[in-house]
Amino acid sequence: MTYQINHFINGQSYSDLNRTQNIYNPATGKIIGTVAMAEEQTVNKAVTSAKNAFPKWSAMPSTRRVRILFELRSLIEKNMNELASLISQEHGKTINDALGSIQRGIDALEFVCGIPFLVKGSYAENVATDVDSYTIRQPLGVCVGITPFNFPAMIPLWMFPMALACGNTFILKPSEKDPSCSIRLVELAKEAGLPDGVLNVIQGDKEAVDVLLRHPDVKAISFVGSTPIAEYIYQTGVSHGKRVQAFGGAKNHCIIMPDADLDQAVDALIGAAYGSAGERCMAISVAVAVGDDVADALIKKLKPKVENLKIGSGTLPETEMGPLITQQHLERVKSYVDLGIKEGAELIVDGRHFKCSENKEGFYLGGCLFDKVTSDMKIYQDEIFGPVLVMVRVPNFEAALALINEHEYGNGTSIFTHDGYTARTFASKVQVGMIGINVPIPVPVAYQTFGGWKRSLFGDIHMHSTDGMQFFTRIKTITQRWPKYMKTEAEFEIPTIK
Repeated sequence: MTYQINHFINGQSYSDLNRTQNIYNPATGKIIGTVAMAEEQTVNKAVTSAKNAFPKWSAMPSTRRVRILFELRSLIEKNMNELASLISQEHGKTINDALGSIQRGIDALEFVCGIPFLVKGSYAENVATDVDSYTIRQPLGVCVGITPFNFPAMIPLWMFPMALACGNTFILKPSEKDPSCSIRLVELAKEAGLPDGVLNVIQGDKEAVDVLLRHPDVKAISFVGSTPIAEYIYQTGVSHGKRVQAFGGAKNHCIIMPDADLDQAVDALIGAAYGSAGERCMAISVAVAVGDDVADALIKKLKPKVENLKIGSGTLPETEMGPLITQQHLERVKSYVDLGIKEGAELIVDGRHFKCSENKEGFYLGGCLFDKVTSDMKIYQDEIFGPVLVMVRVPNFEAALALINEHEYGNGTSIFTHDGYTARTFASKVQVGMIGINVPIPVPVAYQTFGGWKRSLFGDIHMHSTDGMQFFTRIKTITQRWPKYMKTEAEFEIPTIK
């Protein structure tokens, strides 16, 4: 039996069935549902709902807004298993991976519950004679989050709780590939006491996104996805007067130094490269081996582990890596493996012909491992977004550092070493936004900011923590004078401190 996923507007499900798209279970390759694809009138309805809810919601004391969000946190915790099952069913990732991503979203939600302190502004007394100056932070209005398929709970939870806590109203446009989790989140928000219209969900594709990008009542847009689309979102949104943060792609490197614990590095690479089938913007997809001895040892240790990955349905407890999201994406990743062979890289482990014995029609790809990859190859330059790890050999640390700094992406990177000076130099000199030292996936905790450099981010404000608060508010500075006797003479010079 299949199901239908609709929009959620003004506190209730809303049907718009002029266009629909199939939802697949990647583990079986079978259609399990359909999702409504919003047209312009539906998007306008959602924006109107959020706009109408904004005055009352923004005027609500921040402590009352936070109580609702704190209740939402409790409800998400109570329903984590259900949410994880929805994610695994429509995305394919393992239950444990789904649970971990939900917990990361909860962490961000917990940070948001301290928003009254963060938005309290500043006050300076007597900046001039009888003159005081202070700042306040105020919400923007209707904000939008456009989120990717790979984290259907975590990334929305990095966006809308912060926006709502700051007094904005919100429209979430999740991926049409796995839309069920978004609906369940807003249902839980309603159960927590969120007023109707404050949080809405629009299902859809580029048609819906373009309406949001150009709508005059939308004030800010937060996006996570591929670099070409991030650039389009940023340029289009900014050209229509909106505040935009657009997080793009990545090609995350991991340097393995000669003094590193190779067993630790190999285990880290296996999890970071093949976890979630490589469908993470923080996945490690390039191993940079410093010296041929290190490279040879790594290949020897990596090869059997990649060959013996436990691949299958994400709902099975023994599964280490699930399927890719769609048949189309599976074929795209395979095409990069084909290309790598043509480019002259050495394919150590070939996962292209893997078939899951329980689900032969699922969108599965075995782990792939390349050696002797060079920086002019497309498999090195492009974000493949699949279970493909490439090994680049360099002679020394300086060459490894230069390799990373010359790449167009600058999202995350790691180094494995026991040498403090090397690690410190790496952290200081590498041109990447998030750094791991003996940590394979350096996703910051919720009270630090998340974001990359170069073509991994369009905009200048990162996500969650204090950057999230800054993105979803604007500052206002008030200068006031309350003297005992008011002056009546005009002053024609610019005010100065007297």
